[in-house]
Amino acid sequence: MIDRTKFKTISENRKARHDYFILESYEAGIELVGTEVKSLRQGGVNLKDSWCSIDDGEMFIKGMHISPYEKGNIFNRDPMRVRKLLLHKKEIEKLFGKIKCDGLTLVPISIYFKGSNVKVQVGLCKGKKLYDKRDAAAERDAKRDIDRTMKSRNNY
Repeated sequence: MIDRTKFKTISENRKARHDYFILESYEAGIELVGTEVKSLRQGGVNLKDSWCSIDDGEMFIKGMHISPYEKGNIFNRDPMRVRKLLLHKKEIEKLFGKIKCDGLTLVPISIYFKGSNVKVQVGLCKGKKLYDKRDAAAERDAKRDIDRTMKSRNNY
């Protein structure tokens, strides 16, 4: 059983949940330097426009912005640099096959600390059409109305 007390969420990609159907999710490590980890501890990361790609059997995250550490001076790296994700080779090959055959996308969903390690939750996603987004919004509104009505009836 997974102990949830050892997880500390740093950032979530809410836009990914809005724009994509998340079919599967995977946990991957990420290759960082010291000042990037310190910046993550302060919450200086943006996953909004990031995506993952597989090049030469290795997985990389692109478009992720980690703010430069204030006290890092010469040790700070480029905030938008490409970072390597750490997965088993079999998992990468499986994901590569699904991406090529089914036309799916790899999108980072969240980044968090698991113990002292930084992990990235990567989702295997299928894009939503405009009408799918409208349906999801309608369902959310209907559920909110039902919950509101149930709450008001329970108070009397």
